[in-house]
Amino acid sequence: MLDTTNPHNYHYTTQELEIHVLGGIKFNNLERMRVTLSIHKPNSNNVLRHSVDLYNDTMLEKLVRRIAERIEIGTIVTRKTLQDLTAALEQFRIETLKKEDEQTQIQSKVLTAKETQTAIKFLKSKDLLAKTNELIGKSGVIGEETNRLLMYLIFTSRKTNNPLHCISLGSSGTGKSHLQGKVAELIPEEDKIEVTVLSANAFYYFNRTELRNKLILIEDLDGAESVLYPLRELQSKRRITKTVVHKDSRGESKTIHLVVEGPVSIAGCTTQEAIYEDNSNRSFLLYMDESELQDEKIMQYQRRASAGKINKDEELKAASFLQDVQRILEPVKVINPYAEYLCLPSAVFKPRRTNTHYLQFIEAVTFFFQKQRKRQYDEQTGEEYIETTVADIKAANELIKEVLLRKSDTITGACRNYLEGLKTYLKNNLKTSFTALEIRRNLKIKKTTQWRYHKQLIENYYIRTLKQEKGDTMIRYEITNPDEYKVLETSISQALQACITKIESLSKVQ
Repeated sequence: MLDTTNPHNYHYTTQELEIHVLGGIKFNNLERMRVTLSIHKPNSNNVLRHSVDLYNDTMLEKLVRRIAERIEIGTIVTRKTLQDLTAALEQFRIETLKKEDEQTQIQSKVLTAKETQTAIKFLKSKDLLAKTNELIGKSGVIGEETNRLLMYLIFTSRKTNNPLHCISLGSSGTGKSHLQGKVAELIPEEDKIEVTVLSANAFYYFNRTELRNKLILIEDLDGAESVLYPLRELQSKRRITKTVVHKDSRGESKTIHLVVEGPVSIAGCTTQEAIYEDNSNRSFLLYMDESELQDEKIMQYQRRASAGKINKDEELKAASFLQDVQRILEPVKVINPYAEYLCLPSAVFKPRRTNTHYLQFIEAVTFFFQKQRKRQYDEQTGEEYIETTVADIKAANELIKEVLLRKSDTITGACRNYLEGLKTYLKNNLKTSFTALEIRRNLKIKKTTQWRYHKQLIENYYIRTLKQEKGDTMIRYEITNPDEYKVLETSISQALQACITKIESLSKVQ
């Protein structure tokens, strides 16, 4: 029988022959069984060592005759022994590969009847989004109330045919990766793939459907520059293809097509907004809260954790429950009967793509509310679907307002944060003009970073230089319109509300 206790020397024994498989066998190239054999009769020193491909009948037949001559044993016995050895090695390789697959494959959790009932009851509850956001906070996500709920809904959209994507932006050390990682903990392990560094062709070698409806998490986009193109293709076309040359078992070159299908939801973090513009255009941009209030929330949590006053079991319980909620959500088509009446504010840049994101986000909200929506069926195709309600649109508008505001801005998010901090400083100190040195000292910002911001702000006429007075060696600046951002925010809110008002009035007429 085959003994594989020693991985470098398998032992196969019959009454007539004793065979050792030196070096074991390879578990790749399954079309071959190349081995080195040591063959002799039991209790005999007459040993034959030979390398052979047990799947090659010509080579095997030569070995049979050689064994018969050298060890003086019949060819029938030898041939049967080698056939039995081949079958045993084949079975061992299959079982080993199967065990490895089971170990690497993440097992999906099967919910009990009670867990299922509890999750469904939660999805049917009133104020679902508020309760979900509260649970996200209990799971250990500190602050970022809007961003964390937005991110959770974006991650939920992976189960739809039109998944959403997001990029977290902010200065170094503001908690981009932490927020993404903590919200990702609320998604079942079997539904996500977390990566740090990827080679250029990494995505092309997944199985055809391995990425379908998965959440792909990239800790830092700077470490994934080589795969940004296939990522964009997955986002836009929902599939990627690559043609490569492959040699078959006979050594002949053959062209094959590698196809990996989506759709997928992709999330990443970066400090460099401008570099990833093509990817940013396909994603929701979530700007981290860099306020002093957020700093204090995080530091207070860190102090309490250090003092042992954070209940980690409660955090794990909240995260586990939100994972169960995700498992309950079923793929279902969403139809928005009010889509024709939804218009973006005129200030939004690149309205075509932003409009798509806006409509898809409303669908994602409806999808999350699926247990509260009536299942309907298409009369012609019989396809099941649910419809968006006015309440879904209102909830989506409230969450997406900040995203649309940023999409309407002519400067980058980091530059906008600097400008708003500058406005607050001037207001608190009752000033209308400032010097660069004064702001650097008070806002604690590097000179080179400030220079980049000022270049943007001057080019877009957000700030201007003042005429220097005699004897003044420092250049002074002033803000051209301190209320411009509030005016933009008000115009976006009014545009969104106008759509709601129009829909509600049409509903009353009908």
